[in-house]
Amino acid sequence: QVQLVESGGGLVQAGGSLKLSCAPSGRTFSSFAMGWFRQAPGKEREFVAAINWSGAITYYSDSVKGRSTISRERNNDTVHLQVNTLEPGDAAVYYCAARWDSGTYGYSLPTSYRYWGHGIQVTVSS
Repeated sequence: QVQLVESGGGLVQAGGSLKLSCAPSGRTFSSFAMGWFRQAPGKEREFVAAINWSGAITYYSDSVKGRSTISRERNNDTVHLQVNTLEPGDAAVYYCAARWDSGTYGYSLPTSYRYWGHGIQVTVSS
């Protein structure tokens, strides 16, 4: 059974940092691009960051660019998302996702992703 399990969420003060992790299992993800999305109450799921199969290429949304880093461990394909200088607007349920790596096409589109985690809550206190 394919699973993507997120960890590292919780309550963080505004201005603080957090590191989310996504551990895949159930199949080999070495050829998959991985992404992070988030969804706040009443809003659509939005793209946060993505990383290609090798870890050499990364993408970020404008909302987190410059204060976030996505990375992946090549030995087990665990993906991490570090977000610094957290803002109230960063509060959401964060989802890890995986897709066959097709380059730049569709990296920010939820419909491009084949597998999804259940999500993890991030709350930012002001």
